[in-house]
Amino acid sequence: MPTAPPSAEAFGCRVAACGAPPLKHSAPVPVTETRRYLELREQAPQLVAEQLINGMHIHVGVPDRDQGVAVLNRIRVWLPALVGMAANSPFWGGMDTGFASWRTVVFGRWPVSGPPPRFDGLADHERRVRSLVAGGVIRDTGQIYWQARLSERYPTVEIRCADVQLRAHDAVLFAGLARALVATALREAEAATPLPSCPPEMLQAANWYAARHGLGGALLTACGTRLSARELLDRLMHHIAPALAEAGDTQAVTARLTRLLRRGTPADRQRHAYAHGGIRAVLDLITAATERPGDG
Repeated sequence: MPTAPPSAEAFGCRVAACGAPPLKHSAPVPVTETRRYLELREQAPQLVAEQLINGMHIHVGVPDRDQGVAVLNRIRVWLPALVGMAANSPFWGGMDTGFASWRTVVFGRWPVSGPPPRFDGLADHERRVRSLVAGGVIRDTGQIYWQARLSERYPTVEIRCADVQLRAHDAVLFAGLARALVATALREAEAATPLPSCPPEMLQAANWYAARHGLGGALLTACGTRLSARELLDRLMHHIAPALAEAGDTQAVTARLTRLLRRGTPADRQRHAYAHGGIRAVLDLITAATERPGDG
């Protein structure tokens, strides 16, 4: 009996897990005909027209919102490292942007975006979010586009700094890292471990630098120190090692991280394909890796 074609293929489409579209888009971008999305288009028409990006959102459970804020205060310094590791959007409009994660730049243009600020507890978090909504800067809490935030729908912290990944294997890596970061933050909060020092301007700079370079060359820590990508990731793995071991994730995460360092980020692989076959080869890479994740 013949097998049915994939759902996308049945409609003349192919699935491509990529942080941003490599091809040019000239036709107007359709917007879902609901009040919320129509109001977003009215608020920022050009941003909506260019919101052709795909991120990976990872929800990790927390006991309550108080502890969720404590988690945000502690994981924020590691978000640039995840941005660099997960970079999968170097092309935009048929051209190399020069950024490993152009999606990070595009998403960062909204008024409440990028790494989250430090909060003085849950009451401070709620007050500041209410002020943003009341001031008309955002229409609702759904427009809190920080790279890590409290979910309004689930009892979770939502980590959303990563580009969507080419392969399921890589998505598993980031799920494991996110869970370990949250578990480590909860443990540190319970032990009253001092919060990491992190000037906001340096955290923003580290985030931009990671989006620009991925894992190529040096990266910035949130304190402004330049480290090789391998050294920074070694620090990350040392930081979360107990949580990885407790969850039984050490082997799986370590193996996938080793593979990532050996093969490069998805952005590196896209650029390698482009160098050998142009934009057509990039399209072949991202569709083949998505449809046959074991081959990518």
